[in-house]
Amino acid sequence: MSSTTTSFWDRLNNWARRSVTLKLAIIGFLILFLLIPTSMLDGLIYERQQLRDNAQTEVASKWGLAQTVGGPVISVPYYYETAGGEDKIIPHSGYAHFLPDDISMTGELVPEERYRGIYVVVLYNTKIAVDGTFGNFDAAALNVPETSLRWEDALFTVGISDMTGVQAAIDLQFGGETYDLGPGTVTSDVFSSGASVPINLTADRDSIDFRFALDLNGSSAIYFRPFGKRTTLELTGGWANPSFDGTFLPKDREVTGEGFTASWEVLQLNRNYPQQGTGSFAPKVQGSGINEFTNSYRYDQYSGFEDNTDRFGLRLLLPVDEYKKTYRSTNFAVLFIFITFLTFFFIEVLNRRRVHPIQYLLIGAAIILFYVLLLSISEHLLFNAAYWISCAAIVTLITGYSWFILKNVKLTAIVAGLLLVLYVFFYSLLQLQDYALLFGSLGLLLILAVIMYLTRNIDWYNLNQD
Repeated sequence: MSSTTTSFWDRLNNWARRSVTLKLAIIGFLILFLLIPTSMLDGLIYERQQLRDNAQTEVASKWGLAQTVGGPVISVPYYYETAGGEDKIIPHSGYAHFLPDDISMTGELVPEERYRGIYVVVLYNTKIAVDGTFGNFDAAALNVPETSLRWEDALFTVGISDMTGVQAAIDLQFGGETYDLGPGTVTSDVFSSGASVPINLTADRDSIDFRFALDLNGSSAIYFRPFGKRTTLELTGGWANPSFDGTFLPKDREVTGEGFTASWEVLQLNRNYPQQGTGSFAPKVQGSGINEFTNSYRYDQYSGFEDNTDRFGLRLLLPVDEYKKTYRSTNFAVLFIFITFLTFFFIEVLNRRRVHPIQYLLIGAAIILFYVLLLSISEHLLFNAAYWISCAAIVTLITGYSWFILKNVKLTAIVAGLLLVLYVFFYSLLQLQDYALLFGSLGLLLILAVIMYLTRNIDWYNLNQD
């Protein structure tokens, strides 16, 4: 009985050691197991990105956040009463808002880079000259009695999303008179943050010219609201990587290695709200100046604002975002592990070299370590340099380990060559972006063709007996 039991276990052990099907199942299980640390890479990248964002927010909050400039708007309070049922009097109060006929803005943006630890923060100062005209105040278009409007208590308001960035007093020339704008807005119907000043419109409301200048600090992005029947902006800046963003793109633009020049022209017809209204008749910028990293504006540094507020402007992009590229590279991790494991499996099958599952696991761990190295090194060096340094480290590690496993120079060279080809191939896909899917699918087709060619003469049914 004992001899029979021993013989059974010997046969089972021999089958397990030689079974191709079992080996494939184990390799498949190991690939699934390695999905756990692979998925953790995304969390690590996100954590490091959050550390960068927090550092940028800390600097930007003291300098000035992403700015949105809107207006100007003239707001006129109103009050009237209507009769209700059973001798009741219903009071109605609020603000009627009038937008200008014409707004013309010219500005220069001066960017600079500052550092908090290892992280770069893009800041800017911009000086903007604004002039325009308020035309006929069409009070009849409002749903309030014209006699209820208190023209003597009108307010001139300019929307500025982050008042921390204001660097100089805002002097207003309005109808031949000079005013100094003060902080805050009396009503939040149109702007959550900004500067305003009382004006008297009792005498003349036909056509009034205005002029003022803004000196603002900000970071990452700047946007403008098209509140005029015709709104124009001429903006220049010394940043070579602007991303023109918003509801409206520039009418003309030129980007060089020294900077950019762009001009916008937006008409009232391009918007979906009129030149006058009561309450929150125009979509309002959300939040009170908190920038993109805390999402008070629901702002994303890659896709811009996510609310429905019409605006136009630009974002100041860094030439390379190492976290974005590292994240894209991790998408190839599972495929890299699969191809590498498949190579070792065929070395086992075709060359009678045995590789233990633990050795597969260690090789997979080395492949995952590449992305950790890439992330950490790219925070200090350029992404391309970090990629090839990490590549050299992992190729050397796996090649050396393969030599001790295979004890064969030719097979070890095949492993090293395969790793280099894969790293070059995936690096090319990172650079191509728009054509990544095309070249990636062609590359996979070539890999499959090579596998089919190398295994064309294998008798899989009799492999265990051989």
